[in-house]
Amino acid sequence: MGGFQGKNTDSVLQQIRAMLADGLVTQTEPFPESAVEFAKILDQLRELDEDDLKGRLVIGGFTDKPYGPDEMRCQECIYFLVHREWCDLPELALPVEPDWWCRLWKI
Repeated sequence: MGGFQGKNTDSVLQQIRAMLADGLVTQTEPFPESAVEFAKILDQLRELDEDDLKGRLVIGGFTDKPYGPDEMRCQECIYFLVHREWCDLPELALPVEPDWWCRLWKI
C-alpha cells in the first residue's frame, strides 16, 4: 500500500478535493463498530490497485466536512499526521484536510 506517498501531495489533494466537491458518493455507512468490521473494510482497500484514488475515497467513506452529530473530523483521528495533513493508515495513505472524515476514523 501507500501508492500516493511518493506522488505530488498537492496534486493528489487537489484531485481529492475536486472529486468530493463534484459530489462523489462514498460509503459512509456502515461505520465499523468492531475490529472485525474494520478489518473487512481494510481487506476491501487492500484489493484495490495502489493508484485507485477514487476507490479509496469510496470504500473509505470520505466526506469533505465533519461527520455525524459529534462532527468527527480527520484532525481528531489517530491516523492523522498533523504536520503533514496526511492519513497514515497504510491502506489509505492519502493527503487529507483536518475537517474531512472517513469511516475508518478512530480516536
